[in-house]
Amino acid sequence: MNMQPPIPFAPQTAPEQVTFDRAELNAILRLYGQMVAAGEWRDYGISNLSEAAIFSVFRRTAENPLYRIEKRPKLRAKQGMYSVVGMDGQILRRGHELAQVLRILEAKLIRPID
Repeated sequence: MNMQPPIPFAPQTAPEQVTFDRAELNAILRLYGQMVAAGEWRDYGISNLSEAAIFSVFRRTAENPLYRIEKRPKLRAKQGMYSVVGMDGQILRRGHELAQVLRILEAKLIRPID
């Protein structure tokens, strides 16, 4: 009978995930609160993936997202790591600063008064 020493288990490390930091989430949630108060948005979802962090905005829970606010660090040196993607997948704005990218959604709050 050939007895071999037990093979130690390799520690399982969680895959690296991209996340929004506190300042980024504060800026996004401030805009989200304004849009909820205006009756435009009703729900959101956050996804932390290995390539990107995504904040999805919904008009109703069961729908596809109206907008996705994405953070992709690999694009930092090229086009900017922040982007706002529309419902159809079209990139509405991309940039290096989150506040500048979110301005396209803030413009939706400005409406003429009848």
